[in-house]
Amino acid sequence: MEHSATRRRLASTTENAWCRALPGGTGTGILALSSTEPPSLQRFEHALHKLQNSHPVLKSKLHFNHTSSTFSFLTSPTPFVQLKIFGIPETSKILLNDQNAVDGNLSISPFQILLERELNDNTAWRSLNSSGSDAAADILFVNLYEVGIGKWVAIFRLHVAACDRTTAVSLLEELLVLMTSDGGGGGEKKWEVERGLEELVPRNLMKKPLLARGLNMLSHSVNSFRLTNLKFKDVKSARRSQLARFQINQTETHKILSECKLRGIKLSSVLVAAGLVAAHSSGSHGFDRHHHRKYGIITLVDCRRFLEPPLTSHDFGFYHAAIFNSYTIKGGEDLWELAERVSTTVEASKNSNKHFTDMSDLNFLMCRAIENPNLTASGAMRTSLMTIFEDTVFDNSGGMQKDIGINDYVGCASIHGIGPSAAMFDSVRNGRLDCSCIYPSPLHSRDQMEALLTNIKTLLVKG
Repeated sequence: MEHSATRRRLASTTENAWCRALPGGTGTGILALSSTEPPSLQRFEHALHKLQNSHPVLKSKLHFNHTSSTFSFLTSPTPFVQLKIFGIPETSKILLNDQNAVDGNLSISPFQILLERELNDNTAWRSLNSSGSDAAADILFVNLYEVGIGKWVAIFRLHVAACDRTTAVSLLEELLVLMTSDGGGGGEKKWEVERGLEELVPRNLMKKPLLARGLNMLSHSVNSFRLTNLKFKDVKSARRSQLARFQINQTETHKILSECKLRGIKLSSVLVAAGLVAAHSSGSHGFDRHHHRKYGIITLVDCRRFLEPPLTSHDFGFYHAAIFNSYTIKGGEDLWELAERVSTTVEASKNSNKHFTDMSDLNFLMCRAIENPNLTASGAMRTSLMTIFEDTVFDNSGGMQKDIGINDYVGCASIHGIGPSAAMFDSVRNGRLDCSCIYPSPLHSRDQMEALLTNIKTLLVKG
């Protein structure tokens, strides 16, 4: 394979769906780092270039061909990076001008203000479709903000078509190694699998009779109006993605994980159960809490290990597939019994290869809903109550982070176009559960989502 010239490949069906979704506000991936020490800019840029050499998708541009209405990845043979630096005066002006710095009486930290600002910046990708046929936009942008003497926020902004959560986690891991090894390590791999998800799925796992495909699509379309949603606060105003978050201490996290192990279920199942109980018992959907209500949940499965050839967590790109399931809640459910029901349902879906057989259907319906918002309740473009990743991120790199001054980080993606009411990004960091929730505002208010997360945390701790 020739590696001395720019290479082009067409986006796969899943990647194309994300490209269609992003101009509306869904699919801007963020990895935000808060640091208590000034970064070595030379080492930082060197690390970025090594990351780009190791993972060509990071030195790609996204191109839209108006004639064929197709998206392509154009991969450069040399590393480049869009690194912008904002000093204290510029950062202070940004923070002062941000109208979302304070929401009601709730004070938002500079770190969160900057994170939400970047989360909602899809300018480069939004204008791609309206530019000339030769226009292209970078996959990766990196901004550094000085928020005080010696205090910095570094934010990686990536197109989700090229960056799922596994990619973001591996990017952080590799960055830490490069930043703590005096520039050594990394950069050895010259290229990686440059094919989309659908091209790597074994054919026998995607087979689905035509009649079954039609019936499933009809079922998805009809049932979407029968699902219960969180009460919408404002369906008319322009939307943006916002962050809510909760953390649980080591002792309580250990108890939760031990109970999961005892019952043979994953943490994601009990988080879904807590979310279902919290949403139903809050009455925020506007109905009698004792009535039976059906809620939609989307579980995102990392498919790397199922592909041909199998991929590792260090193969960058978007290789997740969605499983959609609905759950009927009547109120008064036992948290752990419901978690076991969720786990059983997801496992049954995986065993029947639903994450592969439904892939093209869900991508098709996603694109149709983007084009026709009224296909969703109140035109709100909500696909489910919640999305969650099947596997929790376990991060024990606190020592390495401390060595270079990182005191906090958040990885997430925007969802205020098409998506759930709550997108959960959970991790266990040095034994503590840390859960970030991205939601569409003002479709849902910050107070509403903070109350929901408080309820979820209470259920988990008391469960």
